[in-house]
Amino acid sequence: MQQKASNCGWKDIMKSLGLVFGDIGTSPIYTLTVVFALTRPTPDNVLGILSLVVWTLLILVSAEYSWLAMSLGRKGEGGTIVLKEILTRLLKPGRHMAFVGFLSYLGVSLLLGDGVITPAISILSAVEGIHLIPGMEGFRQGTVIMIAALIAVALFVFQSRGTDRVAATFGPVMVLWFLCLSASGIVAIAGHPEVLKAVSPHYAISFMMENGLSGFFILSEIILCATGGEALYADMGHLGRQPIRKAWYFVFVVLVLNYLGQGAFIVTHPEAKSILFSMIKWQVPYLYVPFLILTITATIIASQAMISGVFSIVYQGITTRITPLLRVKYTSTHLKSQIFIGSVNWLMMIAVLFIMFLFEKSENLAAAYGLAVTGTMTITGIMMIMIFSRTTKRWKVPFAVLVTIADITFLLACLNKLHLGGYWSLVIASVPLATILIWTKGQRALYRALRPLDLDTFLLSYRQVYEAGNNISGTGIFFTREISIVPPYIAHCIFRSNIIYQRNVFISIVRIDEPFGIRTRLLGDIGPGLDGFEVHAGYMEVVDLEKLLKKNGIQEKVIFYGVEDISSRNPFWKIFSTIKKQTPNFVQFYNLPASKLQGVVTRVEM
Repeated sequence: MQQKASNCGWKDIMKSLGLVFGDIGTSPIYTLTVVFALTRPTPDNVLGILSLVVWTLLILVSAEYSWLAMSLGRKGEGGTIVLKEILTRLLKPGRHMAFVGFLSYLGVSLLLGDGVITPAISILSAVEGIHLIPGMEGFRQGTVIMIAALIAVALFVFQSRGTDRVAATFGPVMVLWFLCLSASGIVAIAGHPEVLKAVSPHYAISFMMENGLSGFFILSEIILCATGGEALYADMGHLGRQPIRKAWYFVFVVLVLNYLGQGAFIVTHPEAKSILFSMIKWQVPYLYVPFLILTITATIIASQAMISGVFSIVYQGITTRITPLLRVKYTSTHLKSQIFIGSVNWLMMIAVLFIMFLFEKSENLAAAYGLAVTGTMTITGIMMIMIFSRTTKRWKVPFAVLVTIADITFLLACLNKLHLGGYWSLVIASVPLATILIWTKGQRALYRALRPLDLDTFLLSYRQVYEAGNNISGTGIFFTREISIVPPYIAHCIFRSNIIYQRNVFISIVRIDEPFGIRTRLLGDIGPGLDGFEVHAGYMEVVDLEKLLKKNGIQEKVIFYGVEDISSRNPFWKIFSTIKKQTPNFVQFYNLPASKLQGVVTRVEM
């Protein structure tokens, strides 16, 4: 969550290899294995499949994310929520705004769903390489699942300690991984250089035309090569646009070399099952076990990056008020991007383990992959078209339309996976989507039900109470969404309970549509003994409220905040009430001293 300078060096490029490209960098482990489990590896089919892979990477990753999406940002930040914030400024309130809001909610939910499936398929496919170790060919799949599950559990347990100390090793490990991929690809290509012809789109088009509907549906497996492609844009704020783009040039070349190498290998070894592992074992059998260890390490790094990305997305959701407040732990003293959200972490762990045990094999798990990522890509494409058509970058609209058509094509192909287990990605994504919709609608309805007072009406009674002279020594703080709107719990405290201090301060924290920056404003003499304190903070900023209060000379004696006791017969609002009770309240989120906190309960009928 920290903004990087526009210039970039080798260190930033190497960091991006570890933090951004883990998912897409480990996709060669399983992509062609899954594809050729469904398609006979004839020379023509191999050239067609390889051409589809190369052009999928070019269109969906290079064109859509590296070029188009990454040209859109807010102070260096990227992601679905950033696109929403950009459109919010460009659109007038109305139906279009509601449509954009729903699109962004759906995009965030699909990304979170993808955050469950990707670690599961990456770790499981890597551990399955054990089957090719001499003497372990008969290794039971149940044992493989248990090993993968233990690795996943260790990974999620480790999250609470933070990855600050070991993050420096991610880049070098991934560099070694990519060098191994490219070397193995080059060796295989040298033995069968015919596969180089696959860079021509002619072979992809020929394959699609010759295979008809089955060729169309094979796109639902080809999409596996773009696993994690959306991370280029979503993680842009961590390292900056230029380091990620430059790293992608390197990663793209490595991936193409390795996929072409795997294609060359499968032509001469059509009986191979796990293509990458079989190729390495055939080329350097004495280095197979070290390579397997490196593979598992790379998938762990890839999964770590995905988990950190999910934390970042949820944090954006919290600060932009589209998701409930959750307890956030900051695991680094100098990197704001290093956060831990316990409830999200453990729910993800349970979901990843469930998916592993449900699908049992990585090739089965591939059936669940595709709908979430192609849905996210399609939403990104639609939002880019809307933005480009309303800015000076209108000339990019045709290109955005073309990539969006490609996204929709892949999405339609992936619908074929629904009955094979693809519905699980939608089931997983439906949980955060339902939560977001209930939360946002519930918060708006609650605000209306509370019937807050305007400041002028409040001040009429406040002056009388304050001037009566029965004021408590010290400073009392009251939280309010806006200084000009007074929530009913404040009136309850001051007018009914006669709790009024010598100095009373209304505090309002406003999240602006920029990712970074904190501005404060002290509004003195709103009324006798009444001040206002406004904090305008970027939606990616971590606000140290205690520090800001002291800096502005506010030494609070007690901190009041409202607690709503919701009563309703509506099942929708009952769910909202349950979510609200299970999540920390506003002041707990900002880690204010518990000894000074006083919650004031307000009964609300919804």
